Amino acid sequence: MEEQPSLYDKVIRITNVYLGPSTERFIGRQVRNHLHKEPEEISEKDLYGLIDWIKVAVSLLTEDSEIVEEYTEQLSLLVGNSKPNKMTHKKPRPR
Repeated sequence: MEEQPSLYDKVIRITNVYLGPSTERFIGRQVRNHLHKEPEEISEKDLYGLIDWIKVAVSLLTEDSEIVEEYTEQLSLLVGNSKPNKMTHKKPRPR
């Protein structure tokens, strides 16, 4: 039986669509600095805080509020969702 991806893996998949190669370093910093735990230890309960921090950080990187909203909405879908998100393989809209 195939093992389900961890919550961390799902966050990485979604984030990779928006941030590419810097994804793991970005998420690692957000989790360690703001949630005070290792990225692989995040839980659904942690996602609310993580999404808030990500929204702030990504808003500093781009003025495109639609991209920021789309990204954080994708992450929000992980709360209470045990299946991988279908949207994780979606390409971001052209800027």
